[in-house]
Amino acid sequence: MPSSETLLLLIQVPLRKNPEGTLLIEAQAANGLRLWAQSFARVIVILPFSPSADDTGHVPVSALGAAADRIEFVLLPHVSRPGAFLRALPSARRRIREKMDEAQWLCFAIGGLFGDWGAVAALEAHRAGRRFSVWTDRVESEVTRVRPSPGSVWAAGRTRLLSRLMALQERFVIRRAALGLFHGRETFDAYAPFSRQPALVHNIHLGKADQIPETELIEKERKALTEPLRIFYAGRMEPMKGPQDWLHVLRSLCERNITFQAEWIGDGSLMPEFTRCLRDFGLQNYVRAPGSIFDRVSVLRRYREANIFLFCHLTPESPRCLIEALKSGTPIIGYDSSFPRDLISTNGGGRLTPRGDTDALAASLIALHEDRKHLSRLVRAAAMDGAPYDDETVFAHRAHLIKTYA
Repeated sequence: MPSSETLLLLIQVPLRKNPEGTLLIEAQAANGLRLWAQSFARVIVILPFSPSADDTGHVPVSALGAAADRIEFVLLPHVSRPGAFLRALPSARRRIREKMDEAQWLCFAIGGLFGDWGAVAALEAHRAGRRFSVWTDRVESEVTRVRPSPGSVWAAGRTRLLSRLMALQERFVIRRAALGLFHGRETFDAYAPFSRQPALVHNIHLGKADQIPETELIEKERKALTEPLRIFYAGRMEPMKGPQDWLHVLRSLCERNITFQAEWIGDGSLMPEFTRCLRDFGLQNYVRAPGSIFDRVSVLRRYREANIFLFCHLTPESPRCLIEALKSGTPIIGYDSSFPRDLISTNGGGRLTPRGDTDALAASLIALHEDRKHLSRLVRAAAMDGAPYDDETVFAHRAHLIKTYA
């Protein structure tokens, strides 16, 4: 019989091991496990194990503190190629079934195709007649579809086929889940039609104490009236985030002789091209790109110092960075989609323009530069829109849904 008050959780974030043999977990995943342990007496977490010793952005498992005593880690191979996945599949299925028998509630993060242990676990639960929930925070098949592929016709066709297979698997699994936990309106809109019990949820790793203080917010409103535009973005430098569009918008500001300071923190495959475009566009004196920064205090300070969070997301996803900006009193200015539109629907803490229209987005920034009173009002509105979101609230909401429906 399943153990009372036990959650079996499968996540896609790999566990690592440093040269000294210490097990390491990504810092935000560690915070998530700590919060799950607040709602369940015991948590069994299944996750892939990567042999990589890269500990960037990771913390020791011991950082979970007292919660570690109630969390059991079950490791599966970290694989992405078909052959390796198929070889690992039989033993992984047995391990998943064993742990399902120990848990009362089941929740699986899905995404991908080969190596998507969440989808494997969901199908095992379905075969066993167990109710389960699935979780996802972006439309992975669509992300794959729009991802640039090598120039050959064969490679492009392979990418399209992979995207279609992923979409079929996503829908197959979601239809069989008792509960679909979909992060943000964008992901919810894409998957809700296939779910028996869809739920709009959010994922954030800032606490209530991370909301910008009132005294700091008042000072930020005042500064927005006079200081240069301070533009910020935090995220991977990958095609789906639109870094080329981001730079095109900033070049338009530069051509209008508008004074601004901009920074993109995050690394990725487009960093070399981004650096080249900075030179080609003459933006070296306006834009900084220091790469990834894992100091949480430093990143939060950058959010708060900015008066514009400029984003150019090109695929259906619900990125946490927009919520983090709002909680910092930084208006979100970027491409329109259902996720940011939903976030600012109450107080209007941002401005949205059609996806892919860099001219319209640049015009929106120019208008804010010329109307500083409106920019100052947006700072206050952004903080109000971000206030309802904090890590304890959103994780408790998900736990309640799992206990109610799954």
